[in-house]
Amino acid sequence: MSFTETEEQQALRAAVAQLGAKYGYAYSSAKARADQSQDELWAEAGQLGYLGVNLPEEYGGGGQGMYELAIVEEELSAAGCGLLMMVVSPAICGTVITRFGTDEQKGRWLPGLADGSSIMAFGITEPDAGSNSHKITTTARRDGTDWLLSGQKVFISGVDVADNVLIVCRTEDARTGTLKPVLLVVPTDSPGFEKTKIDMDLVAPDNQYQLFMEDVRLPADALVGEEDAAIAQLFAGLNPERIMASAYAVGMGCYALDKGAGYAKERTVWGGKPIGTHQGIAHPLAVAHIELELAKLMMQKAATLYDAGLDIEAGEAANMAKYAAGEAGVKAVDTAVHTHGGNGLASEYGLGTLIAASRLMRIAPVSREMILNFVAQHSLGLPKSY
Repeated sequence: MSFTETEEQQALRAAVAQLGAKYGYAYSSAKARADQSQDELWAEAGQLGYLGVNLPEEYGGGGQGMYELAIVEEELSAAGCGLLMMVVSPAICGTVITRFGTDEQKGRWLPGLADGSSIMAFGITEPDAGSNSHKITTTARRDGTDWLLSGQKVFISGVDVADNVLIVCRTEDARTGTLKPVLLVVPTDSPGFEKTKIDMDLVAPDNQYQLFMEDVRLPADALVGEEDAAIAQLFAGLNPERIMASAYAVGMGCYALDKGAGYAKERTVWGGKPIGTHQGIAHPLAVAHIELELAKLMMQKAATLYDAGLDIEAGEAANMAKYAAGEAGVKAVDTAVHTHGGNGLASEYGLGTLIAASRLMRIAPVSREMILNFVAQHSLGLPKSY
């Protein structure tokens, strides 16, 4: 593993940073307060080839990997305008379809995901299951050659801007009668498919929804991959999710830290010296920087392992990266706000909304407690605790 990015990766990073600077926090915040999505940024990022940088070239993508897609997310987030649906549409859904979809399915869905003209949401969480995906009860049953899908999902991002949702559900095994997981692509305009917006105490341009599905009729080819291999297929999409969530959190932390350090260099209170000359201000900022860099290294390791096809090793690293990035992002935001004092909560300084947004990185898309369970069991060999 090299700790120096290639010239292509450096060029990508610089170009995305330039795009992020064009939009920035003011744009993102204004969109969030107006209950609007970041449509202009999404469209331009798609036109420039950034959204689909990880998808195959033959379907309009960049032919690169998760490392490059994480660069895009990190730099946009560091500019104050991260794109949450990048975690979902090209990373989770694009990856699953690329790896397990038929040629027809790839041709139908990947070009739109690559250029951003189509968005695919992802539905796994259910009201009565929470983090326990083994308790999912949304069920697809056969009706001739079709599927009939019924159930509920909750906290599903971006359904209002999505054309389709990749739904994790269960189907009955014809031999044993037991339920096994499958992945179905559901158009959001399907009869029987309804969404309800969840009111959130969160200033963000992406909305959360609860989904209700009652006998939603889907064609046979709505199934992505094999019925008997859906668990492996599902986790192939969850590793990219964790890597991209890490990039989002690291970028957010870098944005906040840049604000905090900049303020500490300029703000004077005692003796005409910047407050950053005092260790009580400087040291917490330095600690936040160190922890962000450590989280970024683990994120890059996870992405490198994933792009090398090492799914098991990538899974461990991706979970660790998500934990570290979530913690580092929260600390960076908290430190930056505290450095500003009361100004940290004033709208003009562009930090206050990140208090709740950074906290979300500890909870979603997987909580830190579930990551610790994973590490304890799979990395340390301890008995399963849940």
